[in-house]
Amino acid sequence: MTDDFTHLPDLAVRPLGGSVIWANDEFFAEKENLVNPGPAEYRPATFGHKGQIYDGWETRRHRGKPGDDAAIVRLGVPGVIRGIVVDTAWFTGNYPPEVSVSALAIDGYPTAEQIAERTDWVPLLDRVKVAGDCRTPFTVDDENRWTHVKLTMHPDGGVARLRVHGEGRPDPALLGLGPLDLAALENGALVLDCSNRFYSSPNQLLYPGQARVMGDGWETARRRDDGNDWVRIKLAGPGAIRLAEIDTSCFLGNSPGAASLTGFTSDGTEVEIMPRTDLLPDTRHRFALTPAGASVEEVRLDIYPDGGLARLRLYGELSA
Repeated sequence: MTDDFTHLPDLAVRPLGGSVIWANDEFFAEKENLVNPGPAEYRPATFGHKGQIYDGWETRRHRGKPGDDAAIVRLGVPGVIRGIVVDTAWFTGNYPPEVSVSALAIDGYPTAEQIAERTDWVPLLDRVKVAGDCRTPFTVDDENRWTHVKLTMHPDGGVARLRVHGEGRPDPALLGLGPLDLAALENGALVLDCSNRFYSSPNQLLYPGQARVMGDGWETARRRDDGNDWVRIKLAGPGAIRLAEIDTSCFLGNSPGAASLTGFTSDGTEVEIMPRTDLLPDTRHRFALTPAGASVEEVRLDIYPDGGLARLRLYGELSA
């Protein structure tokens, strides 16, 4: 799945806690639309008092004002950025001809104004051309951990969505302070592969918070054979799992009948973490586990035979 960076989680999306904290201009359309989940929508001839309403971020036309327009996004999950998608959906005569993206790693909680004044932004994507009404992907070759990105339009216009795909990396200062969810995106866990992603992405299993609707989880197509569906997850690091939470909230007539957990050590040895166990619909199941003798660094969750889950939590401790 990681061969295509768009299969990686969007670290900036609103359900993960992403936020557009600042923009120098948002005259026609609000900056917050950049990180909304789902594709941008459009209703023709829908006018407000400032003009056509767009589901995106749009600035006014420059008139005698030099410079460019920019918006700053605080990533919901800080991490390593593998690729960026600039989506100009529905912007046809009002898109920016060029964009660039830069990043910062920020400690603490400075104000948006203080962040906007900083001059040490690191370029991730140099000034590149984009087209109107188009999703344009750009790979990023950088191994640093970032907390904020800045999208700059040259010189002005509108962008519908900004997607920042990558791998979560936790704040090292917060590790070792207590039990850790080894399967959380924000702690560095990552979906490596899955059997089926027909209805929704398995990345959502590892999101923070509770699912509000069925679409917030992972759901597979109905199987018509004797097999079962599964997802394989790289943990935040090698460790011992002491508590598993398998959440079927919002899945009523399509929850799995059962689930099991298998761990994998650094040399590929399989370790049973939780045997096949019956599940109930629309329920947060919590199972106390006896840690395996060796630390595991990957886990496969099998569901029987198919269906949907809202969240997976695997609480434990990282190995020394």
